[in-house]
Amino acid sequence: MKAQARNILAMTAFGTIAIFVRGINLGSMEIAFWRGVIALIVLSIIRFVSHQKDRKPIAFNQKIYLLLSGMAIGMNWALLFMAYEHTSVAVATLAYYFAPVIVIILTPVLFKEKMTVVQFLCFLAATIGLVMVIGVGDLNYQGSMKGILFGLGAAVFYAGVILMNKGITQGSSLERTLIQFTGAILLLGILLLCGEGFHIREASVAGIGNLLIVGVVHTGLCYWLYFSSVKELPGQQIAILSYIDPFVAILVSLWYFKETITLLQGIGAVMILGFTCLYEYVKNKNG
Repeated sequence: MKAQARNILAMTAFGTIAIFVRGINLGSMEIAFWRGVIALIVLSIIRFVSHQKDRKPIAFNQKIYLLLSGMAIGMNWALLFMAYEHTSVAVATLAYYFAPVIVIILTPVLFKEKMTVVQFLCFLAATIGLVMVIGVGDLNYQGSMKGILFGLGAAVFYAGVILMNKGITQGSSLERTLIQFTGAILLLGILLLCGEGFHIREASVAGIGNLLIVGVVHTGLCYWLYFSSVKELPGQQIAILSYIDPFVAILVSLWYFKETITLLQGIGAVMILGFTCLYEYVKNKNG
């Protein structure tokens, strides 16, 4: 399968994850935990079968970065699933996809990089778009503030993953992902043991089936497809293709779940996704 096809397949599948997550009768944090466990097993099998192993070991400090970014990934998953519980998939996804905007504003602060005019305009326009998404519609469901805050929380952790990965240079994408998923499992497992505990035995047969799909397909196989395609595609193309995920998620919200979105929310959605996509494209084009 060509790299572009692998990337499109992975992004399309990512956009459908809410269908299966909502069919799992477990808490969001436990869904995220088992997602990581199942995906770690799948990726370990792929690594064994394909004989992919780094010849040079990853340095200890790099492994710490990977574990920390993995913990952020785990919280990102859990908060996104919580957002699905409290608001529409479209609104949750749009709040979550505010992550690149957070990166835009934090990069100059953390890495002393100058903010360009394009970066500032993208940040401003996407923020206005988010305000439009939040500020209109039925807040009892379509714009549930609790769900939006969970989505934004997921965005913050995802932005943290992006920023931490700037300091990670060693290891193949598969090796790095294995360590990151280990970090996600460790943190979520500790939080579950200290909190609500595990309820996997209480899950329905349909719930277990959906959980396996989320872990095997949406995480294990799709992460493998995505990372194997990234090294073969130019940055601009990766940036544009990454927005297939939220586009599909919004279609799932409208057509599968029959959720509604107002005209102003639709305009806000275009502003969030359009200007963050523009930023990613320009950034990759300029190297």
